[in-house]
Amino acid sequence: MSKSDDSVSQLREEQKRILVTGGAGFLGSHLCELLLGAGHQVICVDNFSTGVRRNVDHLKRFDAFSVIAHDIVQPIDLEVDEIYNLACPASPPHYQADPIHTTKTCVLGSLKLLELAARYGARIFQASTSEVYGDANIHPQVESYWGNVNPFGPRSCYDEGKRCAETLFFDFHKRHDVEIKVVRIFNTYGPRMRPDDGRVVSNFIVQALKGDDITIYGDGSQTRSFCFVNDLVDGFVRLMASAPSVTGPVNLGNPDEFSIGELAEQVIGLTGSRSKIVYRPLPTDDPRQRRPDITLATRELGWRPNVSLSEGLKETIRYFDGLLTRSAGQVLEVA
Repeated sequence: MSKSDDSVSQLREEQKRILVTGGAGFLGSHLCELLLGAGHQVICVDNFSTGVRRNVDHLKRFDAFSVIAHDIVQPIDLEVDEIYNLACPASPPHYQADPIHTTKTCVLGSLKLLELAARYGARIFQASTSEVYGDANIHPQVESYWGNVNPFGPRSCYDEGKRCAETLFFDFHKRHDVEIKVVRIFNTYGPRMRPDDGRVVSNFIVQALKGDDITIYGDGSQTRSFCFVNDLVDGFVRLMASAPSVTGPVNLGNPDEFSIGELAEQVIGLTGSRSKIVYRPLPTDDPRQRRPDITLATRELGWRPNVSLSEGLKETIRYFDGLLTRSAGQVLEVA
C-alpha cells in the first residue's frame, strides 16, 4: 500500500464535514482532493487573493464539494467537524503586497476560526510555518526553539502573524479546551504553485523553461530543505487524525538539505535549459539555513517524506511546462 493509499485508509474510518480555508491555493487544493477522495464532505473557503479557481475546478464534479468565496478576516458560521486553516499568502511577494491584511489574516482570521471551532466542538488545524524560527541560530530547527525573528522587517507581517496565531491556538486550547493541531511547514513545492509565486523553486523552473537568466539572491550558499506537496499533505492528515494530546507544534518538511546553487543546477539539468545563473543582493532577513528536525513527526505520526528532490522537480517541471506552453501545444521533455 502506498503512502497516499494509507492516508486515504486512515481518513475513511469516519466520514466528516470539513472546512478548508485557503482551499483553492497550492496546498489547500491538494488537501481538498485527498479529503474528497476519502469520502468526506469538503467546504473550500478562499478569498482568491492568491488562490486560483482552476486548482479546484476538477473537484466540482463531487456533490460533497462546495466553494465559498470569503475572507476569513470576516466571521463565518458553518457547522463542521474539522477545520484546516491554510488561509494566508505564503510567498514573500504576495504577503508583502498588503502586509497589514497579511497580519489580519494570520491573527483575526485565526481568531474567527477558533471561535467557530469552540462553538461547534470542531478540531482545528493551523498551518504555521518554519518562518517562525526566523534567521535561526540553531541548525536543524527543533520545535522547542523560540526563533530569531525581526518584529518589524519586511517579512514580519507573515513571521510575526504566524507566531501570534500559534499563541491564539494554544490559548484557546488551554482556556476553552479546543482540540488543536499546529504544524510548522518548511519549504514545499509541486504542481499548482503559481508561476508568479516568487518562491525559489517556481522562480527557477519558470526562468529555465523560458530560457531566461536564473536569478540567485546572495551567493547561492544559503540552504533550504524542499518537501514535495504530496508528502506534506500526507503529514497534514496524519496530524489531524492523531490523538488529542498531540497538539504540536510539529515540524513537517524534508530534512534533505540543498544549497540554492545546487537547486539551480538541478533545474537547469532537468529542463535542458541554456539559462545562465545571475546573482543579485540577498533580501533583508532572508534565512541563511533552513532544515527541519522531524523527530517528533516521525515518532508521533509515523511520517517521513518519500519523494526525492529530483523526482519531485520532474513532476513540477511537467506541470509548469504544460501551464506555460499549452496554447502553443509544445511539451518540453524532462530528463
